[in-house]
Amino acid sequence: MNGYQPSRFGPTSQTFISQRLRLNYEDWGGRGKPPLILVHGGRDHARSWDWTAEALRDEYHVIAMDHRGHGDSDWVSDGNYSAGDMVYDLAQLIHQLGAGPVRMVAHSMGGNVALRYAGMFPDMVTKLVAIEGLGPSPEWKEEQRKTPYPQRMAEWIEKKRKAAGRTPRKYESIEAAFARMIEENSYLTEDQARHLTVHGVNRNEDGTYSWKFDPHLNVWGVEDVADEFMEATWGAISCPTLLLYGQDSWASNPEKDGRIEHFSTARVIEFEKAGHWLHHDQFDRFIRVLRDFL
Repeated sequence: MNGYQPSRFGPTSQTFISQRLRLNYEDWGGRGKPPLILVHGGRDHARSWDWTAEALRDEYHVIAMDHRGHGDSDWVSDGNYSAGDMVYDLAQLIHQLGAGPVRMVAHSMGGNVALRYAGMFPDMVTKLVAIEGLGPSPEWKEEQRKTPYPQRMAEWIEKKRKAAGRTPRKYESIEAAFARMIEENSYLTEDQARHLTVHGVNRNEDGTYSWKFDPHLNVWGVEDVADEFMEATWGAISCPTLLLYGQDSWASNPEKDGRIEHFSTARVIEFEKAGHWLHHDQFDRFIRVLRDFL
């Protein structure tokens, strides 16, 4: 990543209320400029967008949110997270900012949320970029259906019970957490991984460090909206849409698995030498594509 480093004059942290939760967002300034909302992925945080925000802050009023259970936002009391609630949070943020219509860039779980929002409120989104945001592939879903539903629910209960008894993992030092970050994504440079780690951990009372995200986020519910409803939501998106995919990612490219057929305004771009976090892995190309599109 050659072109940008986060400025010493960074964002200001702000909060808003959604379903009784206090949620955090990072405001990069530039009120009066076109609003640009950045939505991070699962077990990530708003500051993972710092390089993107720094690159675009002169052109847009950039807002990066922390999902519930992530970053500096509240955890839910029952440990149950759903995409529907996260769509509500995104809608609430845009409503309270009085910022619509907006441009939006979102990654993974956040991309899933942003796509749903854009289909539900098509007049509120003018441009949308979703990085690997369509969720599980048709092939993966078909494989899951081979296991009877009662068995899947029983397994979910067991996983939730284990999650309830699990305390956040503790690292003796920032360096240990940093090593885990590098292990998770080998494409990251040391500078990238260190930045993501510093903003992704809290220091515990005993001096150790733990990731900010709720451990319950490791266990997602068995049920979601039916495929036909999701496909109808994608079809309702009216703004120009980019679906970005990394060639080396585990995620399934919708141009190859058929899901692109459910979109009327979307096109797919695949990034070579990039994994699931392609906006980190191929940052310079990502920013060029983003600027041209936005």
